[in-house]
Amino acid sequence: MSPSVRLQEMIRVIRGARTQGEERGVIQRECAAIRAQFRQADNGTRSHNLAKLLYVHMLGYPAHFGQMECVRLIASPRYNEKRVGYLGAMMLLDEKQDASLLITNSIKNDLSHSSQYVQSLALCTLGCMGSAEMCRDLAPEIDRLLRASNSYIKKKAALCAVHIVRKVPELGELFTPASRSLLSEKNHGESVLICFAFLTSPAVQLSAPFCQSFCAYLFHSLLRLVMSGYSPEHNVAGISDPFLQVRILRLLRILGRNNDTASDAVNDLLAQVATNTDSSKTAGSAVLYETVLTVMDIKSESGLRVLAVNILGRFLLNNDRNIRYISMTSLQKIVQTDHNAVQRHRGTIVDCLKDQDASVKRRALELSLALVSAVNIRSLMKELLLFLSSCPPELRAHTTSGIFNAAERYAPSQRWHIDTILHVLTTAGGDVRDETVPNLIQLITTATELHCYTVHKLYRALITDISVQSLVQVACWCIGEYGDLLLRGECEETEPVQVHDRGLLPQEPANQVRDENDCNKLW
Repeated sequence: MSPSVRLQEMIRVIRGARTQGEERGVIQRECAAIRAQFRQADNGTRSHNLAKLLYVHMLGYPAHFGQMECVRLIASPRYNEKRVGYLGAMMLLDEKQDASLLITNSIKNDLSHSSQYVQSLALCTLGCMGSAEMCRDLAPEIDRLLRASNSYIKKKAALCAVHIVRKVPELGELFTPASRSLLSEKNHGESVLICFAFLTSPAVQLSAPFCQSFCAYLFHSLLRLVMSGYSPEHNVAGISDPFLQVRILRLLRILGRNNDTASDAVNDLLAQVATNTDSSKTAGSAVLYETVLTVMDIKSESGLRVLAVNILGRFLLNNDRNIRYISMTSLQKIVQTDHNAVQRHRGTIVDCLKDQDASVKRRALELSLALVSAVNIRSLMKELLLFLSSCPPELRAHTTSGIFNAAERYAPSQRWHIDTILHVLTTAGGDVRDETVPNLIQLITTATELHCYTVHKLYRALITDISVQSLVQVACWCIGEYGDLLLRGECEETEPVQVHDRGLLPQEPANQVRDENDCNKLW
């Protein structure tokens, strides 16, 4: 391949390689040719060679020898070369490279360039890989561009300010005046971007009046986005700028956290967002999901929290598995505080146990176990035992452990408890914990009235399947202890039933007990 080959031709040859060794050979020859041309005087091909080297870097091959070429091209007066140089700097340099300090002066000069496109190149590079030293040196220039009249440059400068505040939090105070002026402008997100960096940086302390004015600005901005009609510039699947809505909701969550006044102010707004956003599209689901997180994080009203849980319940019916997964993840976090609201969606959650996706199935299992209570233990345990019989091997240990914990905590009777554990042993005995055997033996020992019933049931289970070690251990112990009960024959013991006088004493004279046999039947 000729050293002067074009980028498109080099890509075609590399893609045409049949083996990895052939691809490596093509790239090594081309890199050698690029090195040789880099050592020559400027012949107008530096930008083309660097572009080819960047493609090689994207394939995972070393391209560090092009770092100094990036510095040279950034200092070039020609826009085409400067563009490739800045792209190379963002790909090949980072804040740990000494070469990154060499472009600081070039970036500073380009920030004052007459062309907005050259300025945008410098802003993008600084916002992408600017080190703490570079941020300190160039922060005044970014503050100046935040006040520019050009909205294109102002947006790039806002992104740069976000990077600077995250790298050097103490510089946040420098951008506070500019952010105040941005609040009064009808921009589409610049102030939100920069103020998000302020609020998420613990080292930046904003004044109370500024936070109040910013909260009011966010309130009106989000309301305008939700209630406005079609906006072709920022519309995504029928949702007006969902990216900005999500960012505003996150900021409201930060402002409303541990703040009763701010929480009360946004309750009605969050209700409007939740009721006026279409969840049939992914963009709408993203906005609703962020709304739910905000509702759950601030001091919201109980009705609003129920609405948030219902939104997550609708997400469980979505065809997108990712949406179902994040819905169950969120429900898992709030099930302890809003148990009754989550309990209403128990049927849908249990249906997710049949999902084909392993991650969704695991999350549904964890949420189902969290929903078990003394009221629904019988019905929900049937579903869990049914799931155990067909669940994948990697979930069996977790399922058995969860069933044992739920049965121990909420078992309605000792017989039901024993039956449940024996069912698990016969279904997935090889996946139970080691302490299951002594725990079951202790349970059987304390259930004196169920000894005959238990030993017969274990004997029948042992005849059916003798391959499960845990079942064999429990059965052998019981047969050794209560073998005399087994020799008596069949035993149809029933668990004790609590009765009351009202249910036994006759209500009318016609229903009186007439003989001793009838009395024995009652008692």
